Amino acid sequence: MKIVITGSLGNVAKPLAQQLIAEDHDITIISSDDAKKVEIENLGAKAAIGSITDLNFLVNTFQDADAAFLMTPPNMGGTNIVENTINAGKNYAEAIKQTGVKRIVMLSSIGVESPVENGPIKGLHFIEKFYNELENTSVTFLRAGYFYINFFNDIPLVKNAGIIGANFPSTATVPLVHPTDIAKAAAKELVNNFEGKNVKYIVSDVRPASDFATVFGNAIGKPELPWIEFKDEDSLNGMLQAGLPQEMAELYTEMGRGIRTGVVQKDFIEHGSVVNGDVKLENFAKEFADKFNA
Repeated sequence: MKIVITGSLGNVAKPLAQQLIAEDHDITIISSDDAKKVEIENLGAKAAIGSITDLNFLVNTFQDADAAFLMTPPNMGGTNIVENTINAGKNYAEAIKQTGVKRIVMLSSIGVESPVENGPIKGLHFIEKFYNELENTSVTFLRAGYFYINFFNDIPLVKNAGIIGANFPSTATVPLVHPTDIAKAAAKELVNNFEGKNVKYIVSDVRPASDFATVFGNAIGKPELPWIEFKDEDSLNGMLQAGLPQEMAELYTEMGRGIRTGVVQKDFIEHGSVVNGDVKLENFAKEFADKFNA
């Protein structure tokens, strides 16, 4: 199959490309970074260098493809992030429509059914609607849990303050996912002979926030590491002090509030809370410790 992968050589796109190449599929990887061209080609894929904001580039790249894996970057510019994300999704949808790609897999998220109180996820809410309207294209909405690798952002807090936390309580239950589990699920869906529009979840583990402190603390030799629930204002200010842009910090604060109120977890729970990934929290804790000690 001829398959186009968006996401450059990121945490999901690279292992996805490697798996599909190993299965002898014809892979094209979209990247905005010309410096990635050689690395992409060394994997055994074709490199399509350009911007996902350029509709003509997308149309040319998707031409004659059998399937495509579509994801939007987590931070589409420092401002108007949600609007920029939505516009990128519109571009993808229009390019798919013009080229007649028969099968797409969208990297979506838990919490996507809500247009509010889910931070950066709200852009994906509208993108799912665009893809639902595509005729003659089968779509799998692959709704992923909270990325484990987001916890790497907490390492300075653990080192400097001896705590870990967010603006949701230790009792909040959070669906989690590892990028390699997403890649495996996406690879399977891209080559499946599914038809219509399908929602599938990819979640590696579901744990209360208190476990994050316990498991990471044990992994780094700090078994007393506490989980601290921050006020929204304190959470926002902490992210700003860490160098996060204002708008992104506000969106992440909103997402934390959505976890606290249950908005983000709601649709996952209503769909049966299926855990189908392989990488459990204890497995990821080894990666966390390696990064902590690096």
